[in-house]
Amino acid sequence: MKKLNVKNNEAAIYGVGGLGEIGKNTYGIQFQDEIILIDAGIKFPEDDLLGVDYVIPDYQYLVENKDKIKALVITHGHEDHIGGVPYLMKVLNVPIYAGPLAMALIKNKLEEHGLLNSVELHEISDKSVLKFRKMKVSFFRTTHSIPDTVGIAVHTPVGVIVETGDYKFDLTPVTNQPPDLQEMARLGAEGVLCLMSDSTNAEKPIWTKSEKWVGTSIAHIFDNIEDRIIFATFASNISRIKTACDNAMAHGRKIAVFGRSMDAAIVNGRELGYLDIPDDAFVDAHELQSLPANKTLILCTGSQGEPMAALSRIANGTHRQISIQPGDTVIFSSNPIPGNTTSVNSVINKLEEAGANVIHGRVNNIHTSGHGGQEEQKLMLRLMKPKFFMPIHGEYRMLKIHTELAEQCGVPLDHSFIMQNGDVLALSKDSARMAGHFTAGDVYIDGSGIGDVGNVVLRDRQLLSEEGIVVVVATINLTNQEIQSGPDILSRGFVYMRESGELLDEGRRRVFKTIRKSMLAKKATESSIRNAIIDDLQEFLYNKTERHPMILPMLIMNGKE
Repeated sequence: MKKLNVKNNEAAIYGVGGLGEIGKNTYGIQFQDEIILIDAGIKFPEDDLLGVDYVIPDYQYLVENKDKIKALVITHGHEDHIGGVPYLMKVLNVPIYAGPLAMALIKNKLEEHGLLNSVELHEISDKSVLKFRKMKVSFFRTTHSIPDTVGIAVHTPVGVIVETGDYKFDLTPVTNQPPDLQEMARLGAEGVLCLMSDSTNAEKPIWTKSEKWVGTSIAHIFDNIEDRIIFATFASNISRIKTACDNAMAHGRKIAVFGRSMDAAIVNGRELGYLDIPDDAFVDAHELQSLPANKTLILCTGSQGEPMAALSRIANGTHRQISIQPGDTVIFSSNPIPGNTTSVNSVINKLEEAGANVIHGRVNNIHTSGHGGQEEQKLMLRLMKPKFFMPIHGEYRMLKIHTELAEQCGVPLDHSFIMQNGDVLALSKDSARMAGHFTAGDVYIDGSGIGDVGNVVLRDRQLLSEEGIVVVVATINLTNQEIQSGPDILSRGFVYMRESGELLDEGRRRVFKTIRKSMLAKKATESSIRNAIIDDLQEFLYNKTERHPMILPMLIMNGKE
């Protein structure tokens, strides 16, 4: 078991995920034999992680210390904060504490994984207090792009450690859940030992626009559209869904919902009272045909260009129930996440080609970030007045800028700590120091497989996607040193076989000679013959084509070796 270099009178804080990256937010606060976990998120894969669905943290340190973990507390219900919950619960069964919306979303995830009846769940509010033997946890309300967002204060014997979660200071939120500035100021007045704060927008010298401001822009757009509206946004952005639905009802439009996650968001939002939409405001897909174009709103997923989302299928003409009609207006009420820009642009192009008018981008004022800019980050620092500072939730450059903002707000630069996942910060009442490191790498989820896709598999996928594969099939009798059939060569993604007969015939003759030569060697084995085929054919094909396809020999062995 990995033992931290932390003294008995020190608290330890660390990121299992979420440091130096956007996503995988999973943080630990530890005092002696008690650990409070904050969030359990996933990260969406970069383009080079071919075939990978999600990335989660390596939970090994937590598994080794599972008896110390008293609770998993959740700041809010976005995937980069709760997406890893079912995977974490498979290796650690610890009590979960979350607000109403986050809890509803977590229950859905646990049910999908067959874990709902085996996990201890507790719904909390911003007024809740959790008491453990040595530590206490309290909450304060923040604003983000999803309701029921809280910051977390962990009261340890050496001082209070605050983790903000994702936040902005939206003073006119459409959910009527304004940030609790008084509670933040009270925590700061009583003394915050260390602040762990969201760094996502640390590069932007702004005060992020209110959701109410976006609502005004969307209302103006609805006023000027006479035909059908297709509105795409994140299913988790309940505030934006509310704005779209409120405007639809104000203009006498019926609402049709497409996308499983959007359906679930509407159900949860209505049950929890965030969406005040009567049953008769909704219509099914088959009812759309009988309604005038100016009396319909199609609410759907796919604002990030996801291939299987409703909007992408509409754009491609493969959706079973909806096709683009002349005069349709499609509103993208989100900005592309880094890495998704190409996919989003592709969907926009297809929609435009099909005859739709597409409204997107910052110029139309139809989206605002859920994360505070520099001015809000400075306000949080001023309210909390921390002795020490640890920026979280951001890539390195964002964390670095955030420490510079902290210095401007009275936190000495040597009291700020830019950390990596697995780094440990030890805090006493008056000091902070780096106290070691544990392994906290990435674990890839591909389909139902967890952790069975490693760097070798990813390298093979990269090679296949770029250079293709050449399969060599032969039947050989190693005892008699005979080639009984073949070799045959098959190409997939390397060269078009019908037009490359001469190349493949020459390759076949070369492989034939290589196999015969290899069988005649002393101590010849199937493995040695395979390796000889790979080495010789790779050299030959590179000399002819300047490409490096994957070579896969398939040898059928007759006789005894």
